[in-house]
Amino acid sequence: MIIAVMSDSHDAIPNLRQAVNLANEKKAQVLIHCGDLISPFMVLELAKFKGEVHLILGNNPGDVWLLTQRIADFKNIHFHGQHAFLEIAGLKIAVCHFPAMAEGLAATGKYDVVCYGHSHEYDVQKVGNTLLLNPGEILGKEGPPTMIIFDTETKNVEKVTIDAGCC
Repeated sequence: MIIAVMSDSHDAIPNLRQAVNLANEKKAQVLIHCGDLISPFMVLELAKFKGEVHLILGNNPGDVWLLTQRIADFKNIHFHGQHAFLEIAGLKIAVCHFPAMAEGLAATGKYDVVCYGHSHEYDVQKVGNTLLLNPGEILGKEGPPTMIIFDTETKNVEKVTIDAGCC
């Protein structure tokens, strides 16, 4: 199974739109957003993903009440609050926003994959047997927007750079 992992979109509509389009083109079946989506209007872009979406808040939650109301309109979007603990394709996956928390979750050895954001910096590490993934940022503030395409069968991690001037 293919999973798209992204984070820190911070209301950058064109970049999120392109990231979702790329995830669809790469035939991802699941999209994980590691926080800081922010505005309810961004849900409309996430909803264009053809598979299941898992979303957490981050430290810039925006209008949480309105965000949850908008998410309720879409059956493919699952809102998890501050953290998500998922089982996808036989893998135990934890999702949080903050690097220190992600490192702690990875160190427990309870998860196959831990996804996080916040730093806006792409990073892939192995902590014991756990894969620790930070897709970078969709915003494009610290450099070109990036995301991850992760193959659950091969465990291949592909860094995908988004053309911020595209759409």
